[in-house]
Amino acid sequence: MDLSARDARVLWHPFTQAATAPPPLPVVAAEGAYLILEDGRRIFDGLSSWWSTLHGHGEPRIVEAIARQAARLDHVLFAGCTHPPAVELAERLVALAPAGLDRVFFSDDGSTAV
Repeated sequence: MDLSARDARVLWHPFTQAATAPPPLPVVAAEGAYLILEDGRRIFDGLSSWWSTLHGHGEPRIVEAIARQAARLDHVLFAGCTHPPAVELAERLVALAPAGLDRVFFSDDGSTAV
């Protein structure tokens, strides 16, 4: 069974009307600005996978930085905990912000941004 058929059995995609949507593109790899489909075709990722890969897929400096950080501290619940990367980034952002904007709220989507 191909990836799109398997997908149709178990996934519901965002912003998609499942009854009328065409099958999703079966992406099996990504390289630079391109997505590689199950049949080997390379297509340009013009949306940067919803703007999260602005520097391309698999950019070596970003991959190395992620690996270094994940080896040291991959994820910590931010409710009731803190960690150096969060404090250091918040300090840098506050230093750049206009006067009076002296706190940072980290969010992963627009719905929780205040």
